[in-house]
Amino acid sequence: MPLVLDRSAGHLAPSGNGPLAIDFSGITPDRLVGQSEAEIARLPVIADERPCSLGDVCAVQGTVDDGRIECRGDFTRVHWLAAGMQWGEMVVAETVGRHAGEGMTGGRLRIGGDAGDWLAAEMAGGAVHVMGGAGDNTAGALPGTQHGMRGGMVLVEGHVGSLAGARMRRGILAVGSGCGSAAAFELRAGTVIVIGELGPQAGLGMRRGSLVAASTRPEIPPLFRRGALWLPTFLPLLAAGLRRAGWRAIRSLGDAFGQPWQQWHGDPLAGGRGEILYRGGLDAAVS
Repeated sequence: MPLVLDRSAGHLAPSGNGPLAIDFSGITPDRLVGQSEAEIARLPVIADERPCSLGDVCAVQGTVDDGRIECRGDFTRVHWLAAGMQWGEMVVAETVGRHAGEGMTGGRLRIGGDAGDWLAAEMAGGAVHVMGGAGDNTAGALPGTQHGMRGGMVLVEGHVGSLAGARMRRGILAVGSGCGSAAAFELRAGTVIVIGELGPQAGLGMRRGSLVAASTRPEIPPLFRRGALWLPTFLPLLAAGLRRAGWRAIRSLGDAFGQPWQQWHGDPLAGGRGEILYRGGLDAAVS
């Protein structure tokens, strides 16, 4: 039996009377393995800047012998869930708060609802799959740091906010229903693929890497240079990998990855070695 952390009605105080913010740092399978149910319930967490026990903020049942933690109920106020996870699996039935999956180096995090800001920020490995949307700075860099996501795969079926993939170093970020402004801002390397509308300033300041606008023509930043209309060899491989990983949004694209794509090179102010790609024929659609 996996470890179940339950914050559903009947296990907690009535809605509105519980903590406003709960820090789940350290509550990951790799750190809890081998501990008994009672020991896990006594683990320290922070609720509204005050120390308390894990059992004070959720019902605890089971152990982590199989490497899996299931989170049930309302985790909207729970932040840093799966942060720093090295291995194992965490499954959230509904919505989770900020910084979920931050700094992960391995394992899998699956979120059945939405995620807050800073999802998978500075993640270095593993996989995150969000069935809903996510907030700002998804797979981005934390304030004052130079690198965002550094490895792994982040799949979001819905919309994400601004600065998605900001300063990414490597890895894949896939967004299924559009994003806010400045996607792939100052991208160092890696791939950001977006289905749906991209907000303004997409790709601004990118050094290397690829921003793939899979269904719409984005606003091309100033000074970017038009490249060839061709089929990059990595795109069919990327599509196959995303399908295998279970990214549902890719179904809407049909055979697009077997057709030509328009390439733009930039940002020249940052070296000009990055690229923005969108499907061939979209120029005519907006002319």
